[in-house]
Amino acid sequence: MGVEIRESPVSEDAFDEMKQFVNDYLTASVESEETGGRMRWYPWHSAEYRFNHILNVVGLATKIAEREGANVDVVRVAALFHDISKLEADQDAHAEEGARVAREYLTSHGDYPQSFVEEVCAAIRDHSYQGPLTDLPLETRCLIEADLLDKVGANGTTLMLLRMGYEARTHVDASEMVARVLERGEDAVRRIESDTAESIAHQRLKRVRWFREWLDGEVAEMDVDGDRA
Repeated sequence: MGVEIRESPVSEDAFDEMKQFVNDYLTASVESEETGGRMRWYPWHSAEYRFNHILNVVGLATKIAEREGANVDVVRVAALFHDISKLEADQDAHAEEGARVAREYLTSHGDYPQSFVEEVCAAIRDHSYQGPLTDLPLETRCLIEADLLDKVGANGTTLMLLRMGYEARTHVDASEMVARVLERGEDAVRRIESDTAESIAHQRLKRVRWFREWLDGEVAEMDVDGDRA
């Protein structure tokens, strides 16, 4: 019995157009607000950071989907749209609103199968689900795992260190801030189900632990617990 070859419904050109749409949408979300938007002074609430986060999640989710046997097209399109409404909707509504935007786009650009559109929108709608990932379809799990992983490792550490400046903290607080990344990463590992995502998480956490040890060893007035001496 031969292996079924499933043709991708999303060409690379079409995916590039989607990326441009998402980038433009995020930029417009900020520019349309006279005050610059809620908490826009935090780096992760800017259009630039949000788009970068989305691209990171696309890459991670695609890798997980490929290795875990999920529908890669569903996963990467859902990842691309998952935070499109993050800068204009309340946190508890951004997933539902993002699914709405994705549905409008997919039904008006190209001739995608209805089943494909429904799977993409379901993954976007449920990507903020806080329950067990085993309750969800594989494609949604891949997206959630990727979203969790982007907050762990170098990216999460950089954001925490940037946050120090916005909170008027000094460099001796760096170890404490990096410890928060480790805590978040350990929480993420407890939720993750796939072997692929778990492997990535452990690799990233290992690097964060190494970085924190480096800080503790070289920054004056800091002990191994991240407290001032």
